[in-house]
Amino acid sequence: MEEDGFIIVPKPNAKRISNPPDFTTRDDDDGGDDGDDAPHFLSEIDSFVNTVAEKLWPLNRFIHQNPELAYKEHKAHDALTSFFQTQPGWVVTRSAYGIPTAWTALFSSPHQPGPTVSFNVEMDALPNLGHACGHNLIATASLAAGLATARVMSAHGLPGRVLILGTPGEEGHDGAKIRLLKAGAYSGVDVSLISHPGILNNSPLVRTTAFARFEVEYFGLAAHGANSPWKGINALDALVVAYNAVSVLRQQTMPDDVIGLSITNGGGPAANVIHAYASGVCVIRASSSARLKVLQAKVEGCFKAGGEATGAEVKIKVIEGYKDHVPNRVLAGSYARYWNKLDDVPEPRIPEGGRVTWVKASTDQGNLSYALPSVNASFAIPPGPERGQPHSRDFEVAAGRREAFDRALRVGKALAGTAVDVLSVEGRVAEVWKEWRRDMERMKEYNYESFGL
Repeated sequence: MEEDGFIIVPKPNAKRISNPPDFTTRDDDDGGDDGDDAPHFLSEIDSFVNTVAEKLWPLNRFIHQNPELAYKEHKAHDALTSFFQTQPGWVVTRSAYGIPTAWTALFSSPHQPGPTVSFNVEMDALPNLGHACGHNLIATASLAAGLATARVMSAHGLPGRVLILGTPGEEGHDGAKIRLLKAGAYSGVDVSLISHPGILNNSPLVRTTAFARFEVEYFGLAAHGANSPWKGINALDALVVAYNAVSVLRQQTMPDDVIGLSITNGGGPAANVIHAYASGVCVIRASSSARLKVLQAKVEGCFKAGGEATGAEVKIKVIEGYKDHVPNRVLAGSYARYWNKLDDVPEPRIPEGGRVTWVKASTDQGNLSYALPSVNASFAIPPGPERGQPHSRDFEVAAGRREAFDRALRVGKALAGTAVDVLSVEGRVAEVWKEWRRDMERMKEYNYESFGL
């Protein structure tokens, strides 16, 4: 999987573009096509990605055909790092930051200082479903984007760095992006870019949900159900009270609040006893991390009420999940412009008017979006015969097809354009961060009715 002909020759005395077109996505524009002129580096990115497509296709197929669960992505880790070790100018770190299947590939321009743009590569699959979330396509898009960005950077003498991070374990609630963030992997990074496939949306302005998980236990006192039930403390009753309290709470939750509750241990099969132990699991989702905190307090109150009503001891373990994703409108504007100027724009089109696409799922990219400017672009691949969405067997098959790979390459081109704008457009980094700070202020007071995203 060598990169034939990929020779980097920096152009001397290159300058950043001044007075560029305004690519910014605002609430009053369509977030994409703000003129007839193609973006400055479009043809170069397009041509380069087309030349490396046949080098990336075997990697895409290998990952898809060798699904590995979270934090066990050893084959993918080895294949991807081996590939980058054949690429001139890239410095590769295997098992980065103490995580066995995490990795980094860093390309630095000799013209420093400059911005640092990052692309995340997801690799893990789903239990019993393989790559039914299309993480092979996420990897392809980020690889294409990173390589193309480095190519343009070198050819035009742009200052800066390109950082590609292999981020294990996104499926579940313990994604490596959070671990990597805490470990300092994103220190000095100006923007974080990634994508995610589906069949419904093409959009760089993607909001996702925040979620948390509760593991609840009730400890009572066993007693015979006929002879002396008054001597017992019924842990199952405590859980049932909490379950019913949550059910009543749903009447007054907000439209985007979701509460799921399961009884994992009902005290055992015997019916003529006062149960000494019961347990359950609860998952909550909300439209923002701020709203999630409010919902979490209400749900915890329901669990505590079960203990208060019965006298049972309650232990509540809260497992932090993922924050909601807050997209950066400036970055999204660049992405949409490149996407719309490439040939044969696919359906569905990117929504006009700066409209946000809501995806009621969660990702650890959301946590990154609260730490630095981010885009998590949704892209639609040609569906399978059953039009199955992610996490279905039908989607797993569709994600392995060449047509899906080709769509991921298009995404890679748009992501590369977004990154190149950050590297080349004068004042773009400041503009992106100004928008990010504004979003973070708004998210502190988030509510369903008022927030523009």
